[in-house]
Amino acid sequence: MVVLAVLPLVFPESVNEIIARIGVFAVAVLGLNLVMGYTGQVSLGQIFFLGLGAYVTAYGVSNDWNIVVVFVLACTIPAVVGLLVALAAARLGGLAIAMVTVALPIVGVPLAKRLSDYTGGSQGLSARFGDAPEGTGLYDDQWRLYLVLAIGGAVFLLTRNLVRGKYGRVFAIVKKNENVASSVGISPYRYKVLAFTLASLIGGVSGFLYMLVIQYTSPETMSFGHSIQLLAAMVIGGAGSILGSILGGAYYVLVPQLTNLVDPSLTALLQGATLLVVLFVLPGGLASLARPLGRGRRSSHDRRGPTPPITPSATTGSGTAAETPETERQGHP
Repeated sequence: MVVLAVLPLVFPESVNEIIARIGVFAVAVLGLNLVMGYTGQVSLGQIFFLGLGAYVTAYGVSNDWNIVVVFVLACTIPAVVGLLVALAAARLGGLAIAMVTVALPIVGVPLAKRLSDYTGGSQGLSARFGDAPEGTGLYDDQWRLYLVLAIGGAVFLLTRNLVRGKYGRVFAIVKKNENVASSVGISPYRYKVLAFTLASLIGGVSGFLYMLVIQYTSPETMSFGHSIQLLAAMVIGGAGSILGSILGGAYYVLVPQLTNLVDPSLTALLQGATLLVVLFVLPGGLASLARPLGRGRRSSHDRRGPTPPITPSATTGSGTAAETPETERQGHP
């Protein structure tokens, strides 16, 4: 936590902006991970909810709405739309639900162009907000990065608690076998709707952060190509992993920049090759590299053995290690 608090102060503006972008798309990947990685639903429309949250934010800021109201609406409206989609689609499975979610960005792009009074049409909307308050002594890039870390960190913490608790166990059962879930009194439909709605809400949060950092959105924001890139980022980072969502956000931002440095005309080819290499070498994504380290720490702890129990001394009343039969024989011939 201390490191995160200090880093924005020591990094240059360009680095702070890159880290902030990673935070934005890490939250977006987290929402996709919740619905695909943890509950096994095929969703190809998560970018639509990011775009919807961005448009709501841009419209609210442009009309001088209170920023707290804007944030609430940017989260709530995508969640309501996600709920309506989930109620209709959650009973479907496999390719059927995939086709429903594919329609979201495909319909969203022309709809954003048509509703020009609210979206700016093909030109999009720009909205500048999140400047550092006077008296903080911070630059704007530092303040925005702190906001991304605070809001994004809260979303990650809440999601981590969710998937590690009761709901996470239910999601895992539904993902593994819906028939088994039904046999033990769990409604797959109910929990699939819940997961999709929460993922949509998280998408709205990422849309708000997107406008905070990038300050511009257009119909291209929610294009189907970006949806596929977001899916690739989740797979490469690690499906069903909180850490994988962060790594996926880093992939989404950094890899295109690196491939453009190599050859802009080969960007798509190099990204596809990266995806194939990771799938073959690390089927569990980059997050799977951290699992052996965790097992190693647990094994080291197990080898040290448990701490001897403390029992009161009969003569002094102080706590000493419990006597073994060997010491008892030595002390009492």
